[in-house]
Amino acid sequence: MPKTRPLLSLLAGILAATGAVDVEAAEQCAIPNQTAFEQVGETRLKVLFWSIYDAELWTDSGDYSSFTQRVLRLNYLRNISADDLVDTTADEWQRLGIELTAEHQQWLSELRTMWPDVNEGDCLMLVEDSQGHAEFYNAKGSLGRIESAIFTDHFLAIWLAENSRFDDERKQLLGVSP
Repeated sequence: MPKTRPLLSLLAGILAATGAVDVEAAEQCAIPNQTAFEQVGETRLKVLFWSIYDAELWTDSGDYSSFTQRVLRLNYLRNISADDLVDTTADEWQRLGIELTAEHQQWLSELRTMWPDVNEGDCLMLVEDSQGHAEFYNAKGSLGRIESAIFTDHFLAIWLAENSRFDDERKQLLGVSP
């Protein structure tokens, strides 16, 4: 796959975006059992001069050096199609050196049916359970589960791996000064 595709897909979604951020919808995207989690860090992803989303990382310990469960919440500041989100997930995995096995292709297929298109003000959230499985939510509730700790680790690597595309934002999510 061409290396420029994720950025081009992202920029296409950005250029198609219109309207104001729906603050009420973002506020409704509450973490299930939120009292069990503490925020580790937060950041805003910007590409060139466009704001894409605000990201928050939470853990059951409030620290990324010792946790059992994690939550990643993305509050979108632009309209992006579900297909672009899934395609970008695959592209980022490849960029990170994660081999796209048949199992990865199955997970991408599940995400394609699970995730809705996001509009400005919408959120998507991954909540890791005690077995390391991923459940996705938006403001309306559960979108579905992927019962694999490997999926959860690979998905979160997009934001948290040392070779993540956006190092300053990664450090902010981890509560480390960039």
